[in-house]
Amino acid sequence: MKEFVDFALLVILISASGVMAPGPLFAANISLGLKKIRYSGIKVAVGHSVIELPLIIFLGIGIFSIEFIPEITTIISILGAITLFFFGIFQIVTTFRDSKNIQKESKQNPIITGIVLSGLNPFFIIWWVTIGLKLISDSMMIWGFIGLIILFLIHVWMDFVWLGITGIIAKKSSDFISKKIFKIIMTSLSGVMIFYGIKFLIDVQNF
Repeated sequence: MKEFVDFALLVILISASGVMAPGPLFAANISLGLKKIRYSGIKVAVGHSVIELPLIIFLGIGIFSIEFIPEITTIISILGAITLFFFGIFQIVTTFRDSKNIQKESKQNPIITGIVLSGLNPFFIIWWVTIGLKLISDSMMIWGFIGLIILFLIHVWMDFVWLGITGIIAKKSSDFISKKIFKIIMTSLSGVMIFYGIKFLIDVQNF
């Protein structure tokens, strides 16, 4: 039991660096909340988990060999940058086009957003290949293959809590902000996505 508690505390403390780090997924989560999408944060976390669980398992059983990571990261960076440019520009356009109906719930799919912005985020992949790989190794040394599932469960609740709470806060806040403030916030969040798209392309040279 002590071994489990010690490992759980280690996972929680280390995972906080990845879970709460600002990035395109967080920006998208806030924007979806402002668009009054019901349970947007939870749905984004579901999409994020669709990518995260297989990634943990693949790293654990060695499908993703370290020697191939630079090539994988370069491809993901380029595709991720294109996706973030699209998301950012599309959000700016829809914000000003639909500015008269900002209280109307958006039809954008948070689960798909979670999948795309996680799967095409090279920093998410790098976190698991570097920091997260130690946790994967430790979990398998203690419990074998089942350790990967234990690791995922200890880690994933933090994603759901963080994205869920911030999504709810954003949704509630949308009832009290003016159309002008709404446009400013949405444009700023779109700018964050475009910034990360540019950063992804610049960092390709360093991989």
